[in-house]
Amino acid sequence: MFGIELATAAFLPAAFVALLAGVLSFLSPCVLPIVPPYLAYMTGVGVNGLRARERSAVLPALFFVLGLSTVFLIMGFAASAFGRAFLAYQDWLARAAGVMVVVMGLHFLHVIRIPILDQEARMQTGSGQGGALGAYVLGLAFAFGWTPCIGPQLGMILSLAASGGELSRGTALLAVYALGLGIPFLLAAIFINRAIGVMNRIKPWLKTIERVMGALLIVVGVMLLTGALSAISFWLLETFPGLAMLG
Repeated sequence: MFGIELATAAFLPAAFVALLAGVLSFLSPCVLPIVPPYLAYMTGVGVNGLRARERSAVLPALFFVLGLSTVFLIMGFAASAFGRAFLAYQDWLARAAGVMVVVMGLHFLHVIRIPILDQEARMQTGSGQGGALGAYVLGLAFAFGWTPCIGPQLGMILSLAASGGELSRGTALLAVYALGLGIPFLLAAIFINRAIGVMNRIKPWLKTIERVMGALLIVVGVMLLTGALSAISFWLLETFPGLAMLG
């Protein structure tokens, strides 16, 4: 019973990190600027037509988010299954994941450069004709291909999923990450004119956001290395006994 309670408490800080990573992924320098063109592409109109409400981008945006969420959930399940298969080596797996996450954080801070994270593998989805199916396929392509934008953040969440070794919670972590990335995208589609104005104001801060993401990666990596996530889980159980009911 205690193990289940601890796992429940351990999920909360990891889920917060996953949500924050998703939001910061959306705000990253190579995702935020392409949001209006992607919305225009999916609806089959130009950005000006999108702003003039010639066609709604909400439904295509929803299917785009469903597409990328599909890939993330599969990745989360696979990472958790991998961690579960090597349950006897969970401590070593957590340390290895911590080292990987710290290295990716240093990449974001431009302390070191990892060439594979500076490459993109975009899938072609045909001409922009709008429609739910095309938007869903584009979401799949985005999740698979934009490694410079979401690779390090996604790698961090996959590391958390693998180090937990529990299928349901690992998959849930990737679902939370998908929410952090997908909800801002949906809000941009719903409030397109306001969103474009906000994006223009955020653009000068994109490098700062990238550095914040790098710092977050390093913090989480160190927590994986030192077992601090487990310590936080114990603290949560002691401070909020009601969490035991969630197990």
